[in-house]
Amino acid sequence: MKKKKIAFGLIVAIFLIFVFGSIFGRLFTERIGVIEIEGVVTDSKEILEQIEQFKEDDGVKGVIVRIDSPGGASAPCQEIHKELKKLREKKKVFVSMGSVCASGGYYIAVAGEKIYAMPSTITGSIGVLVEQIVVEDLLKKIGLQANTIKAGEYKDTGSPFRKMKDEEKAYLKNIIDVIHEQFIEDVAKGRNIPLDKAKEISDGRIFTGSMAKEYKLIDKIGTFYDAVEDLRLLLNIKGKPQLVYAKKRISMLRWLISFFFEEVTRDLR
Repeated sequence: MKKKKIAFGLIVAIFLIFVFGSIFGRLFTERIGVIEIEGVVTDSKEILEQIEQFKEDDGVKGVIVRIDSPGGASAPCQEIHKELKKLREKKKVFVSMGSVCASGGYYIAVAGEKIYAMPSTITGSIGVLVEQIVVEDLLKKIGLQANTIKAGEYKDTGSPFRKMKDEEKAYLKNIIDVIHEQFIEDVAKGRNIPLDKAKEISDGRIFTGSMAKEYKLIDKIGTFYDAVEDLRLLLNIKGKPQLVYAKKRISMLRWLISFFFEEVTRDLR
């Protein structure tokens, strides 16, 4: 019985050494944070939380933003851009482009200190777009009619139930021109290029990564791990850094449980 107790105690001790040794090993390994932005950007809340998470974590020395997005709504992309600029006041921020990083995706990217892309990455598309589908004629053919009651001359501008008037088109054009100017100004500042040069390439055209480098829209042709290596050297991190992917905040208990199963399943692979 005594031998069984000793054996059981040894097993428990080994288990605790394994778990807490891994935890403390990770805690004292110099870390680089990774924020992933994928797909169409329609909301900024989750990304902003991730930015804030790394901003407050003194153990994270720098951050790489991995973007694979064709863009999205103007305001969320602009908001993410602004918060990344704030993050740069405390930490180095590099950007790695995936297969596509265009329009609003590129707006976010120019907040980074250094931008990496592959030769075939699709980027650019510096412009603003408003589209309208009009079903007025279709409704007439099937005998349906839309009735609209409004207060405010422009309240139903862009309604699919009728064609826009010329003054409404001019009204919307003025709005998207203002947003476009904001986009161009942030590109010029972020890429440190003259405003007139930024305007020349901000006509909605897309570029490959190679073309973008010629126009100074990116810094370097390279992979995600090229960006990691360059950031490691810039931060004077010795050896291989630990890459920490941003996650939603969870309780310490849930974190310990998830960490334990991650470590166990890793050894079983």
